[in-house]
Amino acid sequence: MRIRSVHSLKENDCLGKAIYNENDSILLNQGVSLTKRMIERLKEKGVSFVYIDDKETEGIITDDVIKESTKQESIRTIKENFTNISQSLKLGKTIDMDKLSPTFSNVVNNILSDIHSNKEAVSMLSDVFCYDTYVFQHSLNVTIYSLALGKKYGLSEKQLEELGLGAILHDIGKVAIPIEVLNKEETLTFEEFALIKEHTNIGFDMLRKAHTISLLTAHCAFQHHERLDGSGYPRGIKGDDIHIYAKIIGIADVFDAVTGNRVYRKAKLPNEGLELLYSGAATMFDKEMVEAFSKTVAIYPIGLEVALSDGRMGVVSKQNGDFTSRPVIRILSEEGKQVTPYELNLMEHLSITITSCETALTQNKVTN
Repeated sequence: MRIRSVHSLKENDCLGKAIYNENDSILLNQGVSLTKRMIERLKEKGVSFVYIDDKETEGIITDDVIKESTKQESIRTIKENFTNISQSLKLGKTIDMDKLSPTFSNVVNNILSDIHSNKEAVSMLSDVFCYDTYVFQHSLNVTIYSLALGKKYGLSEKQLEELGLGAILHDIGKVAIPIEVLNKEETLTFEEFALIKEHTNIGFDMLRKAHTISLLTAHCAFQHHERLDGSGYPRGIKGDDIHIYAKIIGIADVFDAVTGNRVYRKAKLPNEGLELLYSGAATMFDKEMVEAFSKTVAIYPIGLEVALSDGRMGVVSKQNGDFTSRPVIRILSEEGKQVTPYELNLMEHLSITITSCETALTQNKVTN
């Protein structure tokens, strides 16, 4: 199978993996031949990429680090609890985070279990979410990325549990922000941006009052927008004044924000998201953490169409452990001419590099 942008899909393309919606229902099943209406529906639902089966990429299979059942159960839990919190706020009721925290902890433990049992790089390129439920999917993705990075960085099991709970609740304050402001397509006014920034204070205030949630976990909500150079918010603190959990979540938060499709911009590919993090390494983000993160996520996910520096083109067929920038490529063409497919391991050919990702992202081709 190969990854295709929804904007480059064609009628009769065969869907390689089932697509689920936020209600744990199958939106489109694996093996279905796409129609024009189906493709338009995927665009409307905010889907960025899908997997397509074809003869050239037969046998290329993605093994997800996080099981589909874990993702769907996590989304249900996050959605149900965040919705209940939002409704309670509107009604002026007291929010009992001590009652809700065990359900969030269960989600964290399930994700940790999946991460511990799979050594592959994390890839969530084709995950589906709807614009009006972005906060739910984003909270899950940030938790997965944060835990994977925390494990790579050497955190203990107890630290990972604290980090995971902080990650899943890092945006809890957004339930108090009007959805029309969160999803506004036009440029935010000064007042609207100030309102959105308040989610850090609101979230911290919710979490710090809970007896079953550590103060360190609460600070994840408070500090995840702080940056090493003091350019972040809400307090503009610098360097070591920012807790390690918040530094990790800050990296995961930015990466997922730019690689996810939003109403006001299209999704970037993982290599673009990583380049953005590297551009802020040592100024906004911890350099060692960014380096560790580059070994944690699949920069070039399995199924991605790529062009190589020697003129060959193909599809990523396998990862090479921590060397996420040097995957195995199934070569499909040489100098523009189709060839009998064969595998090329970039770890064995270090002079050859990936120069672009051929995903037909409507307006521009992604280059390194």
